[in-house]
Amino acid sequence: RVDLMQSGGGSVQAGGSMKLSCVHTEDPYNDYYMAWFRQAPGKKCEGVAVIGNDGAPTYGEPVKGRFTISKDNATRTLSLQMNSLKPEDTAVYYCAAEPSLRFLGQSENYNLRFDVSSYTRWGQGTQVTVSS
Repeated sequence: RVDLMQSGGGSVQAGGSMKLSCVHTEDPYNDYYMAWFRQAPGKKCEGVAVIGNDGAPTYGEPVKGRFTISKDNATRTLSLQMNSLKPEDTAVYYCAAEPSLRFLGQSENYNLRFDVSSYTRWGQGTQVTVSS
């Protein structure tokens, strides 16, 4: 069973834009934290952006001001709009989801939100390549 289905990705020149999407089919859709992670060759997987079940976004420092995470409850779609892309944004990007119970009472815990091990549902990954 695939609960997260990603689309988007590809190649773009530095300074360009790209949008990633992820459809989440589990219920109750509104009661999940959803996130984007990325992994570059030879590097650890890092958190890019997280959106809580209340719709509040949090961003990793490298992408603040350039990326926007959003979700459309009507279509069950999580999106990542990436602007002003840099070569260092090149990576495989993954969407992830976890029931909000995992984060109960920890809404201010940045490390928990951006910890790979906090999430048990993952998309298949999509390559994003930014050329200089």
